[in-house]
Amino acid sequence: MKRNAIDALIKWKNDEERKPMVLKGARQVGKTWLMKKFGKIYYDSFVYFNFDEEDELRSIFEANKNPQRIVELLSLVAGEKIQPEKTLIIFDEIQECPSALNALKYFKEKANEYHVIAAGSLLGTLLAQPKSYPVGMVNLLDISPLTFDEFLNATDESLFAYYQSITKEQEIEELFHNRLMEAYNNYLIIGGMPECVASWVKYKDPARIAQIQKELVQIYENDFSKHNGKVNSGRILMVFRSIVTQLAKSNEKFMYGAVREGGRARDFEEAIEWLVSAGMLNRVYNVSKLEHPLSAFEKLDQFKLFVFDTGLLKYMAGIDNSAILLKSDYQFKGPLTENYVLQQLCAQFDVAPHYYSERSGEIDFVIQYGTSIIPVEAKSGEDKSAPTFKKNVSEYQPKYAVRFSKRGYRKDGYITNMPLYLATRMRELL
Repeated sequence: MKRNAIDALIKWKNDEERKPMVLKGARQVGKTWLMKKFGKIYYDSFVYFNFDEEDELRSIFEANKNPQRIVELLSLVAGEKIQPEKTLIIFDEIQECPSALNALKYFKEKANEYHVIAAGSLLGTLLAQPKSYPVGMVNLLDISPLTFDEFLNATDESLFAYYQSITKEQEIEELFHNRLMEAYNNYLIIGGMPECVASWVKYKDPARIAQIQKELVQIYENDFSKHNGKVNSGRILMVFRSIVTQLAKSNEKFMYGAVREGGRARDFEEAIEWLVSAGMLNRVYNVSKLEHPLSAFEKLDQFKLFVFDTGLLKYMAGIDNSAILLKSDYQFKGPLTENYVLQQLCAQFDVAPHYYSERSGEIDFVIQYGTSIIPVEAKSGEDKSAPTFKKNVSEYQPKYAVRFSKRGYRKDGYITNMPLYLATRMRELL
């Protein structure tokens, strides 16, 4: 599989101001594979250390703060000399060794000629604990499940080549439109978890995909009790399991009372923060105005929560594959489509997507692109009705306005209609 994050790692490797790189993201999104693949292709060699599997490694970091000495000892453990610039040093499951995480700052300050990359489960949750995290001394890179373009590249290279060739406002031939919509439907079912995509490529067996998704959800739920620290693991589990119900409501705004009757913010705030920091959920805040900068207009008490992988949300909601493949309309179609669009948008824009609501309705997503504010509508079918979206476009006449749907790629006044499969390419096609 080709991962887009490789490009960011190449840029990091060639940057003279490079700091040790830390990959963040939920478990099983492919961080280990990515680090090893990067080391194998772009370095003379790489050395791999896993703090979850090799307990004795911890003593090296607990007893030493000199990076030169640490490198000497790691060379002995690896059985090969670690060369500056030429050997990639990989630390995996680094959250299991706070001393190693802290040591990254010494590599930045005293031994920046060594290229160090680290990853771990739930590392984002450590950001809230500055004492255990070398803030400002590392580069951070979020790793997510495969986006639609990565999925297409892994599953159908010739169709991916056509997909990459699509240019701004190009008319897409019906044959290719239908094939890309079919790939989009498959993505809703399979999602972007690397194990699911690899299984689909090898076996084309939906039952295997469902089994993998079931096991992944179980792994995550077990993690809640293992890594929660001070946060109540039962409440984390309750929030996570409430997501399908939250999104199924006509108003998808997160309601504490939907987690537990009588539930209040103070009961579940920490659990939500933990799940968002861990990369398990994507949070979208409501904004009071469609103006730059969006963060200045966030309503911090009004937000929606989505699952970080659309395939996992589809599994958690219990949607049958036949509904996605054969029915034009089915329960939960709208929330699943929004989850998909959000997953693609998060990978492209520096400022997280928001949403906007008023009494008459809401705009699904609002994107900040430079100083431009882009209203985005996500429609699950060919339906064009979106009164709040249309009213906003008509009133403010923004430079960009995008509607994703199953319709073809065309410009309609101020609105650009993009097929859902182009969500991953929205930024470059603007």
